[in-house]
Amino acid sequence: MSTISLDAVDLEYPGGSVGLAAIDLHIDDGEFLALVGPSGSGKTTLLRTVAGFLEPTSGTVTIGGDVVAGRGASVAPEHRGLGMVFQQHALWPHRTVGKNVAYPLELAGMSRSDRKKRVADVLELVGLPGLESRNPATLSGGQRQRVALARALVRSPRALLLDEALAALDEPLRDRLRLELRSLTRAAELTVVHVTHDRSEALALADRVAVLDGGRIAQIGTPEELVTRPASAFVASFLSDANVISGVIDGGRFHADDHPLELTVDVIENARDGRGSLAVLPADLSLSSGFPHDCGAGVVTSSLFGRETSDVVVLSHGRSFRCSVRGPRPSVGDEVTITVERGLFDPA
Repeated sequence: MSTISLDAVDLEYPGGSVGLAAIDLHIDDGEFLALVGPSGSGKTTLLRTVAGFLEPTSGTVTIGGDVVAGRGASVAPEHRGLGMVFQQHALWPHRTVGKNVAYPLELAGMSRSDRKKRVADVLELVGLPGLESRNPATLSGGQRQRVALARALVRSPRALLLDEALAALDEPLRDRLRLELRSLTRAAELTVVHVTHDRSEALALADRVAVLDGGRIAQIGTPEELVTRPASAFVASFLSDANVISGVIDGGRFHADDHPLELTVDVIENARDGRGSLAVLPADLSLSSGFPHDCGAGVVTSSLFGRETSDVVVLSHGRSFRCSVRGPRPSVGDEVTITVERGLFDPA
């Protein structure tokens, strides 16, 4: 196991575009950290900086107490002691499963007998015992990804980096591998950094999640913290599909710009006078049947069934609101009234 730290890391691409800006991040021994964010947010850039494929413009990267980038250090990727799994497993078709997994050990000069034992051990760990002689082409997609994972783990890496490692798999296989991956990394006490575009996957797998935006960390915390206490309208919108409404707080009330919605500040977190954005999570909107002539009047335009909550969209005064509804699911065309139970104000 190893800690991973990035201190004041900046990365600027040729031409001046920003890849990373002022990144301060510490990942504990055995911690599973997920990196999420929209396209171009910097999540893959951050992972590749840790791996050594990109060099920071300033700041330091430390793995297990060793500075691998910055302060005059520049340790090559192959000497950082990391395992890495990509979206495409990239197995060699002309080598058996065992030889694919053993390749890093061959490069390290390990004896054949020791390689054989280590390969058998790691294949057992990933749930593929006895498949050393199989051709990768005869395996399922999930099995091939497990072989790639075994290859990354075979040299007992200091940490494991996953770059959209499950993205190419179909459900329900992907869901099953999520559970197996979490169990495996816990059993091996591995430090893991996992880049994914799947928000549900990040929240399900990770001890902590870092949300990136424009090369910066917008918020980092446990899944529960990010969902229930987002630090900004951006985080609430990206992670939880929050309804974001621009407006102003004045005289103890919030007034929306493009909707007759008005709220007292007692239901608004971080309320302060001035202009900004109100983020309302779908679960913090309640619906009642029928609509009186008030600012919450609306019509259901979409109603999708969910196991725990239904995903309902209401058109109110020309604006769509996304709601999570427990209990009876309203039908398209139903007249309803929206009530905001809680919101987060993000000052401009």
